[in-house]
Amino acid sequence: MPLDMPRSPSATSYTREMSLRWTSTTTQIHRSKMSFQISSLPTISAVFLLVLSSLFLTLGKTAPAHGSSTITAICSSHDHPNPLAESFPNSATGVLNATLAIIPISLELARRLVPPQYGILEKAYRALLPNFPEGMYPVMVQAAHDHDVQFRAYGIRIDDFSRVGFEFPFLDFIGDGYSSFRWAPAQLISADNDIALEGSRAYGTIVSPAEYEPQCDAYSALPDGVTTYFKGTSLTSSEFIEVEMKRLGSFASSENPYPLELFKNITNQPTFANGTSCDNMIRLFNTTMSTGDHAPNAVQGKVRAKTSFLLGGSEKEWNDVFGIQIATPFIENNYLDCGSMRGYSGTGGPGDSYFPTNEEEERLVDDNHSSNDDL
Repeated sequence: MPLDMPRSPSATSYTREMSLRWTSTTTQIHRSKMSFQISSLPTISAVFLLVLSSLFLTLGKTAPAHGSSTITAICSSHDHPNPLAESFPNSATGVLNATLAIIPISLELARRLVPPQYGILEKAYRALLPNFPEGMYPVMVQAAHDHDVQFRAYGIRIDDFSRVGFEFPFLDFIGDGYSSFRWAPAQLISADNDIALEGSRAYGTIVSPAEYEPQCDAYSALPDGVTTYFKGTSLTSSEFIEVEMKRLGSFASSENPYPLELFKNITNQPTFANGTSCDNMIRLFNTTMSTGDHAPNAVQGKVRAKTSFLLGGSEKEWNDVFGIQIATPFIENNYLDCGSMRGYSGTGGPGDSYFPTNEEEERLVDDNHSSNDDL
């Protein structure tokens, strides 16, 4: 793969309307009333291409283009194929099928866990969760399966893999008092996917090679037919994260305390680990992959985990955890300058890079700095 690859088109060239219609054998992209717009999309980082080149050379991997007869499927997944690779060939694209669940923890604990230089934008998440308990903060568990990940223009296709971790949204990474970022410090990632493991480590993420139940899907069904199960177990330590959820039916008609806009917002926030670079994953929630027969399911259940980062090596179980199960196609821009994401509003909803009034701005920044000084 050449190292002098062209950068992707500018943000304005990405803006378009489309809808995704599934048939039994093909994915078609066409215009309809159900559309989405991609705006303020930064150009792809050349660092991502260099990292992939280095990984393929170092690990001796090959990555043939979609349709090549040399691809050997090691997993048979129920996930839908990637609908975006052809339309966005210069960006990394794929499908992410995930269970997303919120675990409320105290703000006091959150401030101990989050690096002290990053404030917590409480007003941003309360714009989405006005009834969220006082003095609490929403940690998100993401248990996901990455499927059909491609970089079509360069003939790259990455094997499926699973990952799970605790993530901390609504952080003031830049220090401006309103731009929301998400911190994902540690992950369990499929041990047999070196590209995924090293790609995550390049952000400074604490990565543990892991095995998964199930191996090739986002979750499996238990015998009762309404409960799903997903577990990642580290192969290098005693760490694990287990997610067992009962489906409550359609998310739109359920009594889930967390709105869809919350998950849309959190998953589209710029993400970082050690802060040297940021990941810009644009997850699309308004395609037919997540509507109609494939509409998201509300879930309620338990999360059991043993991790060094969050729990200091001890084991803990959270019950009555609410969340969502949803599959979303995504466009991803890797290893970006985090400063370029100031004021990013990729989800277009309330709480997304909350912009304060002139009177509030100075107070917000002062409050965040004061909170950090108290740690």
